[in-house]
Amino acid sequence: MTTTETLRRTALYKIHGELGGRIVPFAGWELPVQYSSIIKEHQAVRRAAGLFDVSHMGQVTVEGPGALDFLQKVNANDISRLAPGQGMYSHMLNPKGGIVDDVIVSRLGPERFFIVVNAGTTAKDVAWLRGQAAGYQVTLEDKSHIYGMVALQGPKAADIIADMVPGAKGIKRFGALECTLYGQKSLVTRTGYTGEDGFEVIVPEVVVTRVWQTLMAQGASFGLLPCGLGCRDTLRLEAGLLLYGSDIDDDHTTLESGYGWVVKFSKPDFIGKAALEAQKRSGLKRRLTGVRLTERGVPRHGAAVFLEGKRLGELCSATFSPTFNTGIGMGYFDVIDLAPGRRVEVELQHGRRVAAEVAALPFYKSK
Repeated sequence: MTTTETLRRTALYKIHGELGGRIVPFAGWELPVQYSSIIKEHQAVRRAAGLFDVSHMGQVTVEGPGALDFLQKVNANDISRLAPGQGMYSHMLNPKGGIVDDVIVSRLGPERFFIVVNAGTTAKDVAWLRGQAAGYQVTLEDKSHIYGMVALQGPKAADIIADMVPGAKGIKRFGALECTLYGQKSLVTRTGYTGEDGFEVIVPEVVVTRVWQTLMAQGASFGLLPCGLGCRDTLRLEAGLLLYGSDIDDDHTTLESGYGWVVKFSKPDFIGKAALEAQKRSGLKRRLTGVRLTERGVPRHGAAVFLEGKRLGELCSATFSPTFNTGIGMGYFDVIDLAPGRRVEVELQHGRRVAAEVAALPFYKSK
């Protein structure tokens, strides 16, 4: 078991303490789960803006004449569609179609790419990428130890960041802008994992504190709040966004997760393509499905779901939704064609079953 002695701290750790953040272990790091309350922070992101420390995420650069061909091989999405200054969400697959990780790939130049990977899989991803790079003219570097990263999320995000990053408002969704912040080469992307508009600011650790403080000051009049892991989870679940290690992993495929739009079968080849084509032909045996409680209760990870008394599966992500004021969750069920509104039951603690219904994903879409 990981102990507090082996947990890592971001460059913003001291600030989290000064702001009253309640620190918990997460993916090998000590990070704030909340400052004020999960509901208050959640609502701030939906209505105004929230600021997150996401410095635990991994950052990998891939450069060289073979960079594009290499990334086409290891990604299900079509990286060739990216022009410099553009990015996309993608899945990296193993030969069985299972998900090595879900990533955001940004193209910074004809032969330069920047990949943001999940915190808990950074070492695994880097090792896997290096193992696939044989025969390609690429230089692959793990720069996770160099960068800090903050996520500014919410409908007021563009107004808040405008003074610090001139031109930020002109960045399109999933766009990437290289710039200089406080004398350091930095990257600003119009990305995030909350279901709202927002930006992720990736800077060398030496200036990440200044970036945080500047955004907090500029956002004060807009209702900006510092936000922790708690509302990050409620926000992403409402938006139907996947959490690696809970909703997806090496044993679940992109098609099973309902993210088939990530897979571009028109590409000549990529790792996992043959397995996904075979799965399409044979048909899915399980599929990630949303559930919404119709009576009081808070579902949790692992809660069993029943249809007419028969166990369908269990929830891999579940929580109380501050937006809808009810319990929500999603899990892999062995009946894949359940229509939204179909009555089911969710088993809570102590074996109590409560009424629920199948819900379309995502639960929430930003206006």
